[in-house]
Amino acid sequence: MNTLRNKVQLIGNLGNAPEVKNLESGKKVVNFTMATNESYKNSKGEKIIDTQWHNIVAWGKTADLIEKYVSKGQEIAIEGKLTSRSYDTKEGIKRYITEIVCNEVVMFSKS
Repeated sequence: MNTLRNKVQLIGNLGNAPEVKNLESGKKVVNFTMATNESYKNSKGEKIIDTQWHNIVAWGKTADLIEKYVSKGQEIAIEGKLTSRSYDTKEGIKRYITEIVCNEVVMFSKS
């Protein structure tokens, strides 16, 4: 049951090209946004598409795969865990962000 405690699975499209950073420690990290879409009909019967944007971060070998094979607009599936953190901007303002730390990725064929 512990494997279900904090697990996120999404299928969606990359909103931007993965941003790759090689850290001084030798570790690699990749950040990107991912859009997921849900559709429903409103009270008038019109189809509405609701798009949610997710911040994704991947480390190590997962980051290597994403850097090599994934591009903007591509549909992928990811699995990971939800994390929240804070940071200070250059102006000294504290910001909060929620991210999904990706540990698995499945790439669908490009059309």
